[in-house]
Amino acid sequence: MNQTGDIGQSIIRTMPPELFNKIAAGEVIQRPASVAKELLDNAIDAGADRIKLIVQQAGRTLVQVIDNGCGMSQADTRLCFEPHATSKIQSIEDLYRVRTMGFRGEAMASIGSISQVEMKTKRVEDDSGTLLELWGGEEKRFEPVAVDDGTSIAVRNLFYNVPARRQFLKTDATELRHIIRTFQTAALANTNIEFEMHADGEQIHHLPVQKLEQRIASLFGKQYKASLIPFEEQTSYVKISGVLADPKLAKKSRGEQFLFVNGRPFQHRYLTYVLLSLFDTWTRQNEYPFYAIFFEMDPTQLDVNVHPAKLEVKFDDEKSIIQLARSVVKKAINQYFAVPDVSRSDTFQNDFDLSFERISGSPSQKSNFRRGEEPVQFPSRINFPSGRVDGDDAAERLYSDSGRSIQSEYRKTDSSTDTERGQKEFSERGFWQLHNRYILTQTRSGLTIIDQHTAHKRIIYEKALSATEETLPGTQQLLFAQTVELSATDFSLLKELLPIILRMGFSIQLLSGNTAIINGVPADIEIGDERQVLREMLQQYRELNKRPALDARRKVAIAFASRTAIPRGKRLTEAEMEMLIDQLFACEEPYSDPLDKPTLIYMPMDDIKNRFR
Repeated sequence: MNQTGDIGQSIIRTMPPELFNKIAAGEVIQRPASVAKELLDNAIDAGADRIKLIVQQAGRTLVQVIDNGCGMSQADTRLCFEPHATSKIQSIEDLYRVRTMGFRGEAMASIGSISQVEMKTKRVEDDSGTLLELWGGEEKRFEPVAVDDGTSIAVRNLFYNVPARRQFLKTDATELRHIIRTFQTAALANTNIEFEMHADGEQIHHLPVQKLEQRIASLFGKQYKASLIPFEEQTSYVKISGVLADPKLAKKSRGEQFLFVNGRPFQHRYLTYVLLSLFDTWTRQNEYPFYAIFFEMDPTQLDVNVHPAKLEVKFDDEKSIIQLARSVVKKAINQYFAVPDVSRSDTFQNDFDLSFERISGSPSQKSNFRRGEEPVQFPSRINFPSGRVDGDDAAERLYSDSGRSIQSEYRKTDSSTDTERGQKEFSERGFWQLHNRYILTQTRSGLTIIDQHTAHKRIIYEKALSATEETLPGTQQLLFAQTVELSATDFSLLKELLPIILRMGFSIQLLSGNTAIINGVPADIEIGDERQVLREMLQQYRELNKRPALDARRKVAIAFASRTAIPRGKRLTEAEMEMLIDQLFACEEPYSDPLDKPTLIYMPMDDIKNRFR
């Protein structure tokens, strides 16, 4: 309370519509993809069976959706841009049985307040349609117009009157990828609708009415056509169906995992974690397989109104939904890979003998092995009748290759003149490969262990960066050009990165239909692997987007080096090891790879001696 006597004055005021619509737009409309999603949802709710999406400059200057749905009357044309005006819900009960995509009645008002909107719409029973034009929520035109049945909404110059929001948009390629993802999600959930998408005058997708498996192949590439795993299970509570892709097609970045409930896309972190964990046996770390999973259930058993952008839902019985989804997907994977059911009680009895005699190595074990198979014995006193451990024999058992004696291998080595020279070189330079992963070499005061993969990654990375600065980078032309078909998101990314990729030594020509031709590659690429190298480079680049400190040129060089570096597990000759080490120490930063992982470790002799005390 102040001392001036103005107790009755209020400092709380009602905001004008143009202000609270812009604030609401901050929650509902985050980027051009948000506009595309709302317009596509409205077209689907209108009962359209043909929908066309057109964008220019990644949605900055235009996002337009044209449909042949039910259209609107003159009165509804104006009302749809009023805040909280909707045809989807009439009472509180309707909110808990929503089956439509949009329902809150705030999206169109928000869009209209931060852009220049032109809407043309006509119902089948009307003689003429209606044109409405809004600029920043202010009506500019409202008049009859000759137009086809359905609705066309063009949203131009998004955030033109909110420049602070516009400057936070990402690059055109990034924003376009978000729009493509939105389009893909709508197309997957509605295979009974014909979809079309154009970006900057080029057709990205044209999808007729088709089965789910065909649509997946159309959206993400023909390589999925023969590698899909359909499944379906139904209970009294929920129906779960969908398609998985063979894990061999898993990618190094997320983006091809889709969840739907009653046709509505949603996100669920824990459910996604559970589903991806089912593929761990068949995928490597940081690989993400494709799946599209659909839940059909009573809408009263879930809440779709728990997220500002309607990205999440809440199930009444979330635990049961997750357990059931896990069981259904696991069953589909096991059937695809013909994995036996280990839950049966007689499985181990029929296939394995876990008796003590079988493990301990007693004579009775021999009958448990197939002909030609010998039991594995570990060097221990219990494996020798006299209780004496033969050190040479134990070493031979542990370290010999496929049963061959170490001593006999050395005898073969001694009898070979070429290998004698190799041994002499080895003794002079001191190179040795450990498990086809690490290179060991002695120094004057200790031992150096080099990771062959990260070391080669550093070498290729610096070569690639250097190549981008050259006027004429080195390119090896292919005898036969390779045609590679990419997904729409990969193709848009390739288009963005093409100048950098060309300077690295690639020779690539872009065609229509998300297709490119590879005519030449840098010298570091093994001929015959060009298409896969390009695909994995694009995947790796998307993963590196999490590191904003790296510019595009460095991210492309890292992606290229990661894909073409010597893999762990490849055996190297002594000459190759020597060349690798020489090239590594010729680098500007030889002690770490481009992502700051160490390329080598050093163990001083004193540390080694201390370990034997």
